[in-house]
Amino acid sequence: MKVAVLKETRAGERRVALVPQGVKALLKAGLEVTIQTGAGLASSVSDTEYREAGATIAASAPEALRDAGMVLAVHAPPPADVAAMSEGTILVSFLSPLTNPDLVRALAASKITGIAMEMIPRITRAQSMDALSSQATVAGYKAVLIAADHLPKFLPMFTTAAGTIRPAKALILGAGGARHCQIRQWHSEDGDKHGKNGDGQTPARGHPASVNSSSSSQITPIIGNKIPNQTAHPRAQAGHDLNSNQL
Repeated sequence: MKVAVLKETRAGERRVALVPQGVKALLKAGLEVTIQTGAGLASSVSDTEYREAGATIAASAPEALRDAGMVLAVHAPPPADVAAMSEGTILVSFLSPLTNPDLVRALAASKITGIAMEMIPRITRAQSMDALSSQATVAGYKAVLIAADHLPKFLPMFTTAAGTIRPAKALILGAGGARHCQIRQWHSEDGDKHGKNGDGQTPARGHPASVNSSSSSQITPIIGNKIPNQTAHPRAQAGHDLNSNQL
């Protein structure tokens, strides 16, 4: 079977559906892999690295899709690419089927099987395929870095010859995977113990967790694990609004 990997077309998207290490794993399983040229550039992966891993490079999306039995993409491909897929093709991507009925109808009409990564059950047997937790971890980590960049003061406490600079205060809502990552990242910046509430206790899963929680918090990163078919945007309240493209 030929596996095709498409270059993402959504503005601001830097991810790629398959990296060279994954190419090697698929080849070992007896599959053929074709990568659309430039698919990995935004993720710092060149066509040369894909070739060295054993993949074939296609000059365009239609060329990559020709005779492909499976298509891998981060986001659902545009209608033109869906139309170029052969009957019986398997499309693996974030498809948002509940809010994208036109795509579902197009796939059904072409007899294409769609596997929506965000709909895979979050159970023990499927942990290796859990694309939501991994992205929530990245988003939680990055949200703190973005917030720190916009905050007009230092995050950690500094003791200098001229005096002491108090650490910034943050409020992090929730205790899911992204929030736990935020708490760990925040405390790695301010040097305190991680994973604690304002009273020093570890928060129970599913309950709000705070770091230096008070009405005087200077920064409030708020983020959650992505709910299927909904968009979660990290917000840093430091006098600036952030948009999701900054991730």
